[in-house]
Amino acid sequence: MTEPRILTVRPEPDQYAWTFGGAAPLARIAPGTVLDLYTEDCFAGRVRSEKDLVSEVCEFPYLNPQTGPFHIEGAEPGDTVAVHFVSIEPARDWAASTTVPLFGALTSTHTTAALQPPLPERVWIWQLDRARRTALFQARDSDFRAELPLDPMHGTVGVAPANLEVRSALVPDAHGGNMDTPEMRAGVTCYLGVNVEGALLSLGDGHARQGEGETCGVAVECAMNTVVVVDLLKGVTTPWPRLESDTHIISTGSARPLEDAFRISQLDLVQWLVRDYGFSELDAYQFATQAVESPLANVCDTNYTCVAKLRKEWLPARETYRAVHARLRETARALRG
Repeated sequence: MTEPRILTVRPEPDQYAWTFGGAAPLARIAPGTVLDLYTEDCFAGRVRSEKDLVSEVCEFPYLNPQTGPFHIEGAEPGDTVAVHFVSIEPARDWAASTTVPLFGALTSTHTTAALQPPLPERVWIWQLDRARRTALFQARDSDFRAELPLDPMHGTVGVAPANLEVRSALVPDAHGGNMDTPEMRAGVTCYLGVNVEGALLSLGDGHARQGEGETCGVAVECAMNTVVVVDLLKGVTTPWPRLESDTHIISTGSARPLEDAFRISQLDLVQWLVRDYGFSELDAYQFATQAVESPLANVCDTNYTCVAKLRKEWLPARETYRAVHARLRETARALRG
């Protein structure tokens, strides 16, 4: 087996991308390259204590810095980029979460306006025990403390959008972006449809953990040391971001209102079953209806994101995405020694 090329990237503060599309490539890579990356948290590392309010230490729209983009050699519209997450590890012993005025699922927002004052800004600093794999919650208004298990993930993974668009790194859509699904963890392969030459892959927005829905709009935000393997599937289309784990196939949909995000994810899963697993459309519709799991990803971003996932053990023994997930899992095992 040929040793994969490993590219280590630790961006300087002025090297982060803040959009998908419209940013010059940070590097050019060949398919099969292993990227050893540092990603900064969504606040660019500026929220470091309970006194650091987002409105005072961050400058909108410069939130959610992305490491990248990476130009993937040979990638063209109609292809699919496969991103396999080998490892996602917090880079610091602390993480931050906040409330942000006019942002989140349980408050008035700019688009869901109401005659009431915004929620106050509040910061929670979570202490991370990377050896014990825990994140410590400390209540601000009582002495309640609780240790929750670490479940590191990336909220934002994507490529440049189609149609010459430039999208904020805060927005999820068909190109990927800020989907905020806890499914984007180590051991998973993410499939992204290519829209422009080179694809222009970026990722960031590490979360030490996040509940489904990201209700207040902010997870346990932390910098990450992340290793991914990037591959290219020529002539394979992916209309919406998809994920594959050892146990599930997973479709995503991002839109507003929430029911449209739900419909997109469910339809994409049905179409995946038809294309790769031999179902007719109506059989796929019926089977998915009775077997699907539908966790929420986020209900707070510019677009909401829903997930539709199916257990692979319940599916016909067919190959999907040219079995790239299994192949990249072997690469990951070799990298871990």
